[in-house]
Amino acid sequence: MTILIAYDGSDDAKAAIAFAGRVLKGESAVVLTVWERLAMSAARASVGMVMAPEFSAAEDQAVGDAMRKLAEQGAELARKAGFEATARCELDGVAVWSTVVDVAKELDATLIVTGTRGLGGVKSLLLGSTSDRVLHHAGRPVLVVPAPEREE
Repeated sequence: MTILIAYDGSDDAKAAIAFAGRVLKGESAVVLTVWERLAMSAARASVGMVMAPEFSAAEDQAVGDAMRKLAEQGAELARKAGFEATARCELDGVAVWSTVVDVAKELDATLIVTGTRGLGGVKSLLLGSTSDRVLHHAGRPVLVVPAPEREE
């Protein structure tokens, strides 16, 4: 059995690894981090930087290195949770959810594990969520772990 765990470094993703580790301890897992160029461009624009159509090779290398490090951190968390885990990092071609679904298909993953940001109401209706789209497009079982309770 191969389990694909979507990991972005958020508390939700960490909670998903911890929960899955409790119920699936000892299984083989691939911890996947997907990075988005579009999101990086939007972040630049939000701080007033001029958007370039392409990243420089140095920027690509730096972001790729940071994302690979993030994936490895997720794999380490998964190993501590009881998985035999490896890290994987992918540049998203269309959307994060689509990349997760494609990698799951490539690996013939038995299960996809993902956290949720817990979007609700109008925001969820307008934006949707990665976990929701993975759930509806994966064609295989998906474990969506709710956001951990936060103290007010």
